[in-house]
Amino acid sequence: MIDFLRGQVAHFESEYIVLDVQGVGYRVFCPNPYAFAAKNQEITTVYTHHHVREDAILLFGFPSREEQRLFRKLIEVSGIGPKVALGILSGGNPDTVVAAIHQENISFLTKLPGIGKKTAQRMILDLKDKLDGMGGTASLFDPVPAAVVSVDGVPGWPEAREGLKALGYTDAELDRVWNTLKDQVHVDEAVNSVMKKALKLLYAG
Repeated sequence: MIDFLRGQVAHFESEYIVLDVQGVGYRVFCPNPYAFAAKNQEITTVYTHHHVREDAILLFGFPSREEQRLFRKLIEVSGIGPKVALGILSGGNPDTVVAAIHQENISFLTKLPGIGKKTAQRMILDLKDKLDGMGGTASLFDPVPAAVVSVDGVPGWPEAREGLKALGYTDAELDRVWNTLKDQVHVDEAVNSVMKKALKLLYAG
């Protein structure tokens, strides 16, 4: 079982990164590969899930233990495989996903990629009592926040913008990207999804 890798991000694609670990390149599938873009000149730790099946051996990677643990809980739910679990984490951050499960917020869960009403109900039934203490902060159990600020009618952009600024991007870069991005997102798109699309444009230059 490979629990984490430490190395330099050598390459990005829309679904995975290639992590150079002492000269060996590991392909690691991630919810948001472009979140690692700011670290491509640094040694970074990627927390992994080593998935073995008859026809493939795959690595799934995350920037935090919290995302790694939630991913492993999600794939225990009937009907949720690794690709759907990655989609869930790309569509909503761990805090809001856990909060939605605790609150039995089916409306929020069914907005996540690959999740219908029956799967959302199974998530609640299977995981509600298994996520206590995950992340170790009270924020995991706060209500799913209602967006009160939006830009061009997209509530997810202000929060995504703050996250991108924390990665080192400038206001000018973000304003330029938003001019392109605003026509590619919808009004109820999750923050992580907006951020992923923005990072892809930023990385492409």
